[in-house]
Amino acid sequence: MKRRRRVFDGGFRAKVALAAVKGDKTLSELASQYEVHSTQVATWRKELIDRAAELFEDGRQRKQAAAEAVAEEELYAQIGRLKMEVEWLKKKSAQLG
Repeated sequence: MKRRRRVFDGGFRAKVALAAVKGDKTLSELASQYEVHSTQVATWRKELIDRAAELFEDGRQRKQAAAEAVAEEELYAQIGRLKMEVEWLKKKSAQLG
């Protein structure tokens, strides 16, 4: 029987990654302590280091960017609808002569 894949929550991954960043223990020691593979510990450590700056970004900029993305999506949807209407009107005007 195959072993089920384990899923780790964000808190556990953060705890392991912080321990790896501290550098008190080696990756293999941390892997055996937390019962995960050393490659996984290294991956979580790298992700924490790469994405740590996101924690301290100004939230207002993220909200503004999200609002702009939503507005842009709505505009593209409207463009699509208008293109379909123009094509339909061209087709109908050609049929009517």
